[in-house]
Amino acid sequence: MKLTKFKIDIPDELIAQYPAPERDESRLMVLHRDSGEIEHKTFKDIVDYFGEGDVMIMNDSKVFPARLYGNKEKTGARIEVFLLRELNAESRLWDVLVDPARKIRIGNKLYFGENDDLVAEVIDNTTSRGRTLRFLFDGDYKEFKELIFQMGETPLPDYIKRDVEPEDVDRYQTIFAKNEGAVAPSSAGLHFSRNLMKRLELYGVDYTFLTINTSLGSFRQVEVEDLTKHKMDSEKLVVPGTTAERVNRAINEKKRVCAVGTSVLRSLETTVSTDGYLKPFDGWSNKFLFPPHEFSVANSLITNFHNSHSTLLMAVAAFGDYDYVRHAYDVAIKEKYRFQAYGDAMLII
Repeated sequence: MKLTKFKIDIPDELIAQYPAPERDESRLMVLHRDSGEIEHKTFKDIVDYFGEGDVMIMNDSKVFPARLYGNKEKTGARIEVFLLRELNAESRLWDVLVDPARKIRIGNKLYFGENDDLVAEVIDNTTSRGRTLRFLFDGDYKEFKELIFQMGETPLPDYIKRDVEPEDVDRYQTIFAKNEGAVAPSSAGLHFSRNLMKRLELYGVDYTFLTINTSLGSFRQVEVEDLTKHKMDSEKLVVPGTTAERVNRAINEKKRVCAVGTSVLRSLETTVSTDGYLKPFDGWSNKFLFPPHEFSVANSLITNFHNSHSTLLMAVAAFGDYDYVRHAYDVAIKEKYRFQAYGDAMLII
């Protein structure tokens, strides 16, 4: 399938700049693959579609304050540093993106904080904007991380055209986030409130978790027309044994197995065995899902409305059928659903 099939003209006013006042009160579009029906609901109505023995798999990765602002030595130029991945804790080595990149060369030093409390040296170029930084800090690792968290801010995506606000610290994070390392949350997971999770639990729905540290690569628009040529960034993935057991039990009992988010969907397809069962896993995933694809584990999906030409949109189209999902997006635009991380949700069953 070609890239041009995933061009969608999304009006700017439909790109959500703020979340819904309450997590579980965003809108929910329900797609029934067996009948082609489309329903319009509120997210908390999701309890009507799940029952005893069904399992929801969620990504419990935790977003950290990955965006820092520093100053370049000598010139004092303001530089944005986006922390992507810690390479070596002992050496304080990080993969980062810098902006403006043309000003930052190997050997440059960057200073952070009002009193230059933190200094970083550029030791390598990785991509046009990518750099490897070594942070120069005399304290221990705990003190270093505390300082990073103190100086960093919530890494809202570029399509949110406003400054970070205090509420974003809470709302740009799922309520079940636990394992730190992501630069973006599972947007599908943002809709779950504690009250809604309790209600689902009372209905007999089982929750289980995996951890995949979402990177910026998941959101980068695809630029090659032939989708088979696109390469995904690798992301750290852990699927515990208990998660595999619960999912496999639901498969055997022919229950609903719901991937909460495309990151979970990719994780399941990364770790499934040839016999269709989920395996424990601790490694890296660069799985790229696009139509056509036969899914082995999940038989339902919760996701948000994604951007044109994105790998997330392609994964949803692979799961829900390209034509059906494309039609649903046309309906979503007509009905003024809100798009992207702070937007509305879709359930495909």
